[in-house]
Amino acid sequence: MRGATRGLFAGLAAAGLALIPVTAEATPGSGVTGTILAQTTVGGKDYILREVTIAPGGKTGWHYHDGTLYAYVKQGTLTHPDADCKATVYKAGAAFVEPSGKDHVHIGQNLGTTPVVLEVLYVDPAGSPLSEDAPNPGCPFE
Repeated sequence: MRGATRGLFAGLAAAGLALIPVTAEATPGSGVTGTILAQTTVGGKDYILREVTIAPGGKTGWHYHDGTLYAYVKQGTLTHPDADCKATVYKAGAAFVEPSGKDHVHIGQNLGTTPVVLEVLYVDPAGSPLSEDAPNPGCPFE
């Protein structure tokens, strides 16, 4: 272990903080890029407009949101399985809402041959991340 890392752990222990090992169970995404187009905070909520592109064969990884997400499929076909392992397919021109909370885990997949482009409005509690990683809820696919 490097000296700096040892010092960090020693400092945490001295402060009375326990280190609890955690298994990383989140499913990683691949082939996803995003660009924030606009962002503002009003009344304790962040409003973030983002363009998300999922390359052919790409996926977001299983995740959920702390706030509500509103999406519009600008291009391509998005396959969107939820925690019940049921997939909804959204084609270009479709709009959908993702509710907030851990009980609404899902994954976005591009099973097609052209990029999926989404226009997404995140309405989150101020300071929240855009998404929270989650493990696969038991579906027979990633």
